[in-house]
Amino acid sequence: MASKDSLYNRKKWEDGDFPILCETCLGPNPYIRMQKNKYGDECKVCNRPFTSFRWCPGRGARFKKTEVCQTCAKMKNVCQTCLLDLEYGLPVQVRDQALAIKEQFPQQGANRDFFVQNAERALAESDGTTPYGELALIPNSGNNEMLNKLASTRGGGREPYYARNAPHICSFFVKGECKRGDECPYRHETPKPVDDKLSIQNIKDRFYGTNDPVAEKLLSRAKAAPKLVVPTDQSITTLYIGNLGSNGELVVSEQDLRNHFYQYGEIRQIHVLPNKFCAFIDFLTREGAELAAERSFNQTTINGQKLSVRWGRPQAQTRFEGIEEKKVFREVPNLPGALPLPSFDEPGPSSSKSKRPHAEVITSEEAGPLKNPKLVIPNVAPKAGSSSSSTSSNQSQVYYPSQDPMRLGTKGPL
Repeated sequence: MASKDSLYNRKKWEDGDFPILCETCLGPNPYIRMQKNKYGDECKVCNRPFTSFRWCPGRGARFKKTEVCQTCAKMKNVCQTCLLDLEYGLPVQVRDQALAIKEQFPQQGANRDFFVQNAERALAESDGTTPYGELALIPNSGNNEMLNKLASTRGGGREPYYARNAPHICSFFVKGECKRGDECPYRHETPKPVDDKLSIQNIKDRFYGTNDPVAEKLLSRAKAAPKLVVPTDQSITTLYIGNLGSNGELVVSEQDLRNHFYQYGEIRQIHVLPNKFCAFIDFLTREGAELAAERSFNQTTINGQKLSVRWGRPQAQTRFEGIEEKKVFREVPNLPGALPLPSFDEPGPSSSKSKRPHAEVITSEEAGPLKNPKLVIPNVAPKAGSSSSSTSSNQSQVYYPSQDPMRLGTKGPL
């Protein structure tokens, strides 16, 4: 007769009535039909037999099936098919890094089997609606700002993204040899250039949250995303709201802004500029303004308009923002002064020549159509340059290397 220890340590086969799936994998069809195969597949993570399901999400979609057992899916709170988080639809690596979860599971051998047994016993004692492990200890894990922004870039927020269920591209069509036509279950499209890193994906890496190329791409996108810098001046409690209209009409009214932003704090005043399709919201406290800026930056949509949220600035700062300070440059020594313009009034060395008068401005009527306009030399007084004593005192100083007479091997006066 077998002992209790040997019976306890045996692998248990899992049997379920319905899979754990996300809305995207289920598809838009409410009258979906599934094929249930009892103990028909092996879990890709724990290698235990489990009841698999196979179905078609909708018209024009490919058939999908469950890949991992329900125990492994509950431990990570992921879908049994796509292995993405059930709350945000993001990879496990992105969710764990955003929520600072550092929980590690054994990946092979007896340690993995023992851990799965303990997790299955703990999940059986719960109501089945709470997550497992460190994820259950995090309060408000469904309201993370970073995860909400990343989820909004993948198919429009937490709404299902059914384009992910599209069939694969027909390889025979790419070669020009497909003969099935409209009856072909695969897509007849030309493949688009895909990143080589995204084409190499692994189920275990996606489940454990390590070396996932999709997660690394999303994290790099999150780091490169613009961030709203909080001003150091504590007296600023005003937010600038832009993009309130389109096609010359104001879409978002003052009441719409008040209904949305009152949840962050008490509002002192809202000033709407209909001609410029923008508004200024003045909060009563600085805490309310910071909370509104943090929660609304790049993630606020009212009446179909995605609003741009910025911090307001004082009028003195915006008035003199474009004026630059006048820079004072240091004077370069040993430069020759400006040469004076020639003067024709003073008598020259040759007194026999007659004096030349100044050129006068001749109008087009006096010159006629065939005469060219003459050069006009303005009578400008010579600019007072630096004296010879000052230049002689600075001859010993070298400002540029080209001013050094010994630079190219030349010899100075002996």
